[in-house]
Amino acid sequence: MDLKNQIYLRKSCRVYLDDEIDMNPIIDFISTVKPLNNEIEYHYEILTVNEVNLKTRWKAPYYLAIFSEKKDNYLENVGFVFQQVSLFMQSIGIGSCWVGLGSLKVKNPEFVILIAFGKSDKMTRDISEFKRKPLSEISDSSDERLKPAQLAPSAVNSQPWYFKSNGEGFDVFQIKQNIIKRQFLKKWNPIDVGIALAHMYVANENSFKFEINDVDDIKGYKYCGSLKI
Repeated sequence: MDLKNQIYLRKSCRVYLDDEIDMNPIIDFISTVKPLNNEIEYHYEILTVNEVNLKTRWKAPYYLAIFSEKKDNYLENVGFVFQQVSLFMQSIGIGSCWVGLGSLKVKNPEFVILIAFGKSDKMTRDISEFKRKPLSEISDSSDERLKPAQLAPSAVNSQPWYFKSNGEGFDVFQIKQNIIKRQFLKKWNPIDVGIALAHMYVANENSFKFEINDVDDIKGYKYCGSLKI
């Protein structure tokens, strides 16, 4: 199973077929996925479009509803875990898209976010089609090893991450949005950082390490953790 290659092909899928899906491979994969923080409990449900409320103009046949206990870094953990799932689904011919503008018809206080998914023939792209900030804008070193993070999806393509070299790897920061953007992106940007870290893990599975150290914020960004690859 080559998830690393999916990083360079994936696009958020908004066009789906109505084909039924065998959920067993997805369920089996989720049971083995690596969390960013193994002390945070999370779970999920597989729902149909009739079980969710959507503000999107498009719909998918299936949705992963993601739930988590509310601990420090739980949003980053959600992004980290379920972006691995998104890459896996793509590797078996299933498109997906994170859905910030969605909720459950049956309320649950632990609900975090939805991921739309389904069979699709419009779920990949050439790397030249990615619209992303250059490495020089998301890091202090333009290190090519950060390419997987550069290609990660994010809410309204905000790309809120910044990587600062620390000698052993990178300190990871999240942008401090202005008051207007913060109203909309406050919840989603930590998930986005987790998604970018998932790409770094998938690309460096045997060497990836993440920890939270005593590191100061930098101008315009708050510290999230430190990464070794």
